[in-house]
Amino acid sequence: MINPAEVNSLIRLLDDPDGEIFEHVHQKLLSFGPEAIDYLELAWEEAFDPVQQERIAGLVHEIQFDTVKKDLQLWYHGGAFDLLQGILIVNRYQYPDLDEQKVINQIEAIKRDIWIQMMNEASPAEQIKLINHVFYNIYGFSGNTSNHQDPQNSYISQVLETKKGNQISLAIIYSIIAQKLDIPVYGVNLPQHFILAYLDETMQSEFEGGILFYINAFNKGFIFGRRDVDMFLKQLNLKFDKQFYEPCSNTDIIKRVLRNLISAYEHLGSAEKVTELTGLLGIMD
Repeated sequence: MINPAEVNSLIRLLDDPDGEIFEHVHQKLLSFGPEAIDYLELAWEEAFDPVQQERIAGLVHEIQFDTVKKDLQLWYHGGAFDLLQGILIVNRYQYPDLDEQKVINQIEAIKRDIWIQMMNEASPAEQIKLINHVFYNIYGFSGNTSNHQDPQNSYISQVLETKKGNQISLAIIYSIIAQKLDIPVYGVNLPQHFILAYLDETMQSEFEGGILFYINAFNKGFIFGRRDVDMFLKQLNLKFDKQFYEPCSNTDIIKRVLRNLISAYEHLGSAEKVTELTGLLGIMD
């Protein structure tokens, strides 16, 4: 437990013109971690000095970013099993105060609406048709074609609110919902695009890896086959590579989300965010 009197005394010293004192106070407050945030935010509201306000805001961000780094390290080194947890950690970078239960509830609601209509004997194509109907027609999800570079396309809380996202964010939500319904739909890391594969290890499918077909979550859940992937790669002048056809790991998915965010913030000229997100990406490299 931290001592409130000590924390408040240190906060008052944040506007000290002596660089050495400021650095000492800064490090001490950082060492308290997330516990200091409430005190810092209250002090920010009461501060009249813009220098002090700026320093407090910077400190809060540093503590929150440090927490995101630790959370991502834990997720990655723990085996990166839960994709939803991984994408929520990325979301915390921009929305540290978000009530994450709200995101979980929104996903559960979509899952429930699909489950209610799901037939036990439905074929894989029928299952996908039903997911598509609920996801795109009832809930109104669609690809953000007008502002593809917007970083908001990569934050799951925003995509669930606006119902608009990029290829990978829509595919992540789609696959999480499918897997919650025990439907084997997984992400495929295609260059310049991100698609989903419907796996069926029990059936002899037309090609290796037990993949029945592919799904384009950005294009209303359009179903297509391996030949279409061949054609797409041919257009990009890319040689055959197994990874372009088969499901990728959750780590690969989160890395790609971070790369998209880096690219989006480079486009906006936000150098500080680019540096921080590159640091997050480095945790998994």
